[in-house]
Amino acid sequence: MARFRTWVGIAVAGALSVTLAGCSSTGGKRAEDARKAAAAQGRAAVNTPRWTFAMITHSGDGDTFWDIVQSGAKQAAVKDNINFLYSHDDEAQQQAQLVDAAVDKKVDGIIVTLAKPDALKAAVARAEKAGIPVITVNSGSEQSKAFGALTHIGQDETIAGEAVGDELNKRGKKKALCVLHEQGNVGHEQRCDGVTKTFHGTVQKLYVNGTNMPDVQSAIEAKLQADKSVDAVVTLGAPYADTAVKAKSDAGSKAEVDTFDLNAKVAAELKDGTLGFAVDQQPYLQGYEAVDLLWAYKYNGDVLGGGQPVLTGPQIITKDQAAALAEYTERGTR
Repeated sequence: MARFRTWVGIAVAGALSVTLAGCSSTGGKRAEDARKAAAAQGRAAVNTPRWTFAMITHSGDGDTFWDIVQSGAKQAAVKDNINFLYSHDDEAQQQAQLVDAAVDKKVDGIIVTLAKPDALKAAVARAEKAGIPVITVNSGSEQSKAFGALTHIGQDETIAGEAVGDELNKRGKKKALCVLHEQGNVGHEQRCDGVTKTFHGTVQKLYVNGTNMPDVQSAIEAKLQADKSVDAVVTLGAPYADTAVKAKSDAGSKAEVDTFDLNAKVAAELKDGTLGFAVDQQPYLQGYEAVDLLWAYKYNGDVLGGGQPVLTGPQIITKDQAAALAEYTERGTR
């Protein structure tokens, strides 16, 4: 709760600063309008050096979640006059090598995910030894500070899982299947463990190979056919929600399908009732803030969070909110 208040305080302070800057004088407002116009036209809104920031994530090929993260990061990079580099690998050792490569390039800042933190620890330490500031994003909130990162941006995965458990309780569910599509991802384990912590029913974990959707569908279908008492299926990523829906249909199950994360397909299926609810962690904001905070640190020594993660979620999205978010999901920012 303290971290939530910190994030709200940051947001309010930011809003007040923008308001005051716009009202200080006519000249100030015109300058602000000019900066916004420049950013909208793909020009920087600042005159700071063109620093290079590298973002290295644990994304696999074709994971649309990371397209949204990149969208936010690239928008901030334009505004902040940043040369933005992106690379990814779902194999932890390969991801660590990508961090090492960024260090060798002598980039000015690194943004990295810590889905499998032990494999990344040495690479992050090497970056810091080279004097390169590091911000962690999306996964690894518990290890971020210990690894020496400036801050972590994302949702607390345990809190997010607890929110799902609470929502399942409200819906009267009794037995949930938590589908983990990436073995070894600590954030995924924390999500399912969070569900278990607050859910009054029982939770079963189902490990699947997230890089093979037909296998994912077959595994969920087999589980639902074998256990008709499962009345909720929780997927840990938006692309897997529709696969779970197909598996449910083929299995003849009446289980409700719910999911972490949001995209256009999930928003549409929330709206028509195919899905029960989604947990949004605002990936666009994760990418945008990561770049923007690195820029603020390089320019002015600023750090947000007060030693705690800067939270971007969780937010429970139901049918009632889905229609309002449809426009944003269609353009790839939610």
